[in-house]
Amino acid sequence: MNKTWKIGTRGSLLALTQCQQTRELLESRSGEKFELVVIKTQGDQQTDKPLWQLEGKDFFTKELDEALLKNEVDLVVHSYKDLGSERPHGIELAAVVERKYGHDILLIPKKNIEALKAGTIKELIVGTSSPRRITNLENQLSSFVPSNPKVSTKMLRGNVNTRVQKLQDGDYHAIVLAMPGLERLAQGKESKIELKRLMQGLDFMILPASKFPWAASQGALAIEMNKDNPKANDLAKILGTVHHKETQEAVKRERKAFNQYGGGCHLAVGVAVIASKACFIHSHRGVKDEQSIEELYLEPAPKKVKAVKVFEGMPHHDKLLKKSPTMNIEVDLNDKDVFATSSNVFEALSKTNQSRGLWAAGTKTWQKLASANHWVNGAADSLGEDQLKEFEKSELLKIIRGSDFNWLVLSAEDASSQLGPVVETYTRETQTTSSEFKRTIEETSDFFWTSFPQYQTYLEHFPGIHAKRHWCGLGKTYDAFVSAKIDVIPVSGILEFRKMTQA
Repeated sequence: MNKTWKIGTRGSLLALTQCQQTRELLESRSGEKFELVVIKTQGDQQTDKPLWQLEGKDFFTKELDEALLKNEVDLVVHSYKDLGSERPHGIELAAVVERKYGHDILLIPKKNIEALKAGTIKELIVGTSSPRRITNLENQLSSFVPSNPKVSTKMLRGNVNTRVQKLQDGDYHAIVLAMPGLERLAQGKESKIELKRLMQGLDFMILPASKFPWAASQGALAIEMNKDNPKANDLAKILGTVHHKETQEAVKRERKAFNQYGGGCHLAVGVAVIASKACFIHSHRGVKDEQSIEELYLEPAPKKVKAVKVFEGMPHHDKLLKKSPTMNIEVDLNDKDVFATSSNVFEALSKTNQSRGLWAAGTKTWQKLASANHWVNGAADSLGEDQLKEFEKSELLKIIRGSDFNWLVLSAEDASSQLGPVVETYTRETQTTSSEFKRTIEETSDFFWTSFPQYQTYLEHFPGIHAKRHWCGLGKTYDAFVSAKIDVIPVSGILEFRKMTQA
């Protein structure tokens, strides 16, 4: 008779849901049988204080570790972020399940969004007890919401149900939770019903990882086993069927960086690492020892070069191309999810009706939209449309929105998009340039491009730039360069370009 493997789990709705999903995944891939064993932990029972104020450590794992080492259970499924850097002797990491999302998500009643737009909320109270979130929200969130209110945080503990219910009861203007946990609840049969009830009347904002990096290893599930289990070899092979190497590599980098900052649940530093196009994008942000931490870079890092002159394809450097709003345009945004590719689409937004959702290409466009009194749900965050394609798969967002996505892209003339139809909301016009500007371009060694059409236009006027060094972000522009078989150096953004091209 085949063995039924026992999975140790915490008893919260989220823990049970994610363990049940892992169980189903293991059974489908291995053909083996698994059952859940619920174990209470200190972190689940003591919810009156933030974790960083409690005595001791391993608040969500200690009791599970004991059961695993006694072979009372065969494996344990953890939210990876709950695991300390030092694990008990005999316990080993056997698999890391694929992470779909790592982001934090802000939940807010729709009536509070209207109050923000009207300017009646002067101080936005956001529920969270994470030092990382407290620091980054209070320092940065204001510029991402309409009216730019002061942002203050207020302690929020308890399971997901409790936290969202407190928001619905009016204890906070908004709260911030881990999107991956909510996503797993949205995929469970029973938990989805409860989540639909909790999300009534709410809207959302997916916080961009470049500015609000998540907790190291947030969103990843770690499966541990006792290496001295009598059937350890058989179990290791079974767990290998659900292991996701790319997620493990990203999480390994997050945890390493977090520990280098000092580690611990009191550390107010977020660390997000995203795998993209054979690179890992690092975003580290927060405060340590009263020193601000702001890191955004690629791994492997591009090599530093000795630049003679640099060209940044931003409006203040671009003297050849002028972007102008398309005049007298009327766009029907009803029931559309609008992707604003740049601030040049604002003229169209100001003249048209309300959309179902609004998304930005990057954080600067987002902040400009917020200052123009728009609520933005999220951003491609310089990762291109692939990031938005991932968001549209989210069962959580479908529950909150009550519908699937229906994209409309506001962009330039002749633009195309994998998301949906494109409406021309601005044009690019070639300008007459001075002899001094022409000489500067000819002498420039390194170019940072904001779009591939920008590069093509410059190439028509200055054929010699083909032999120069070209740089860009990892989104649509990079894909176009690669498709055209033109050598291009990827960077996380303009700041990394400047750092790598300093003379």
